[in-house]
Amino acid sequence: MDPGALDLTESESETVKIRTHEPLFIPGLFQTTEYARAIFTSPKLGFDNIEECLRFRKERQRVLTRDDPPSVHAVIHEAALHMRFGGAEVVREQLLRLVEIARLPHVTIQLYPFSAQAYAALSGNFAHFIPREPKLGTVLLENPLEARYLTRQEQLLEYTALFDHLVENALAPIDVSLAPAAHSVKDSLALIQHLLYTL
Repeated sequence: MDPGALDLTESESETVKIRTHEPLFIPGLFQTTEYARAIFTSPKLGFDNIEECLRFRKERQRVLTRDDPPSVHAVIHEAALHMRFGGAEVVREQLLRLVEIARLPHVTIQLYPFSAQAYAALSGNFAHFIPREPKLGTVLLENPLEARYLTRQEQLLEYTALFDHLVENALAPIDVSLAPAAHSVKDSLALIQHLLYTL
């Protein structure tokens, strides 16, 4: 794998808290194999080693089930749930996977609906890796051409405030422990259930 991918794995494995926002994709730590395969085989992305990429992604996901895993808080824009990577069945499996992962006590997943402020669309995707000493954290910004790591204190504070704002405006987290009657019409689980019904 390229050095950027290895840097990402190192950041995920050495942190105690991950805060991530994705406007168009399900975060890599939560992706099913077929959803990831559909992304890697998208035209013009240029992935030649698909199976190696899939194995690497699966290996990354082990951080969620290891002893003493990091806490992971993800805000995913509703647009990402509508992207048809691999077709309806692949999307269905991926949505169900989100609900399953949300059962982990150290994972929080919130959805950011189209009806909320446009703020999330302007922020782009990012991941904030927070070690035991938060001042030593890192924010990762990715695009097709490069991965940028931000480490200056003012940058970390800015992305901390940005994520807090996203959390405040997103739907309530997926919580499968509540009785069905306790779910608000506008919580994250209700949105996933609605999308599953439409597939």
